Amino acid sequence: MGEAPREAERVLLIFYQELPQELIGEIQRKFTDVDLTIYKSRSFEGIPVPPEVYRNATILVTFVDLPELEDAKQLKLIHTVSAGLDHLMSHPILKESNIPITTSSGIHGPPIAEWVLVNWLVASRNYAKLYEAQKAHRWDEKTQYMRGNHDQVGKTVGILGYGSIGRQIARVSQAMGMTVHAYTASPRPTPESHHDPHYIVPGTGDPDGSIPKSWHHGTDKASIDSFLSLGLDHLVVSLPLTPQTTHLLGSEEFALLAEHSKHPSSKPYVTNISRGKVINQRALIKALESGQLGGAALDVTDPEPLPKDDPLWNAPNVQISPHVSGLGKEYFPRSLDILKENLGRLAKGLPLVNSYTRGRGY
Repeated sequence: MGEAPREAERVLLIFYQELPQELIGEIQRKFTDVDLTIYKSRSFEGIPVPPEVYRNATILVTFVDLPELEDAKQLKLIHTVSAGLDHLMSHPILKESNIPITTSSGIHGPPIAEWVLVNWLVASRNYAKLYEAQKAHRWDEKTQYMRGNHDQVGKTVGILGYGSIGRQIARVSQAMGMTVHAYTASPRPTPESHHDPHYIVPGTGDPDGSIPKSWHHGTDKASIDSFLSLGLDHLVVSLPLTPQTTHLLGSEEFALLAEHSKHPSSKPYVTNISRGKVINQRALIKALESGQLGGAALDVTDPEPLPKDDPLWNAPNVQISPHVSGLGKEYFPRSLDILKENLGRLAKGLPLVNSYTRGRGY
């Protein structure tokens, strides 16, 4: 006699916005062998998801909504559509349960790398000035751009946090003729340890870790300072927010960057696509105003939304966007590709991709 057919997983997808019908159709086609429920949350309006919505689910896909422990007894897996979990850290599910949790880390590399590249080029090619000239129907003299413009060839970029996002930034940086240095919290002493064990969008990133000229590591101040003293033209911040990384970069760190800069005509440029609190924002403003830094591209701020009267808006050579660098129509399908892979692994008892480690913060 053959084995009885395995009962279909009951997948509950909760999101705080109405999903487009086109996307819903794509999700349904992707998961034909599960019992799928899509629920629109109103948690941002202060209205929690009713407990009974959770109770029958065996798989939960969510951004901010989590059940109480007593309503999570059927759950085998929680998949988050975000890469970071700092917004969920205080919830009992993370603190008091052993329910496996996976993240969408890895899907953000392509769009965020493009956002980084756009901001670097906007700054280095005087795009804002060109755009204003076009709006004014003004044909500027070429001499206005001869000294101000520069390219990225020969520049050095230090990537603080060499995960999937950092690896794709490294890939596009190398293609532009830049030298890359990587920084991780834990040591990566061998070529094998340089490999990326997480989800990778096919054809992107640095799967084998071969791009960086050098690898650095540590969580102590001396290790960070050594990395910042390499003579970096660009510092890219791509770290998770943890107690150890909160205000990791401040006045001393920016002074080190400036002191060891090798290109006096273009001061170090800071790009933050992680979390606003990793940087001491007042110190960043002062470094921009003093000319220690040549500029900054910030997709994240402290706080968010950034208040209209915050002095960061008026800091020189700063480009700010409202935490949108990772967005795009590919976001949800790629996140659910990770879930689909993990449903197969769960059924076979294999280790999960992008598994969250409790106590580590990511």
